[in-house]
Amino acid sequence: MKPLLFCREVWIMRDVNRITGAIVDAAYRLHSRVGPGMMESFYESVMLHVLTKRGLHVEKQKAIPFEWEGIRIQEAGRLDLLVEGCVIVELKSIERLHPVHHKQVLTYLRLLDLPIGLLINFGEVSLKNGIHRILNHRTPVSSTVVEHGPSDLVIARQGLRSR
Repeated sequence: MKPLLFCREVWIMRDVNRITGAIVDAAYRLHSRVGPGMMESFYESVMLHVLTKRGLHVEKQKAIPFEWEGIRIQEAGRLDLLVEGCVIVELKSIERLHPVHHKQVLTYLRLLDLPIGLLINFGEVSLKNGIHRILNHRTPVSSTVVEHGPSDLVIARQGLRSR
């Protein structure tokens, strides 16, 4: 397989899946320990700590700039977490996700020209129902990630069994 150039460095496709797998694994462990009901900021802080402890570069509340017809908006939005400069993680702690939440992540992906984002709703009783992988099909990487990588859920489950 050819390495793909995007984000901060050159990545091999399985590395994107490794990163998203680590994020999903951390989310499952946190949800298993605490469950639903905490505020989004709590889950965000713990996820930042856990992912950083795992050796991943994580930026919290990163501003998304936007430029249109000569006007530059410094904060068109804010990412909850940006992991390794490649994966957007949008966290929620609500009873049910709505289509607008998926659209929000997809818009962020398009504005930053990134291939993949995770929408994680810690408000779900079962986190399995609260994890959504969203792809920006406008990047050449996103289709390759899906075609060649195992699902995040499989990676997370393998990680949980091996520990």
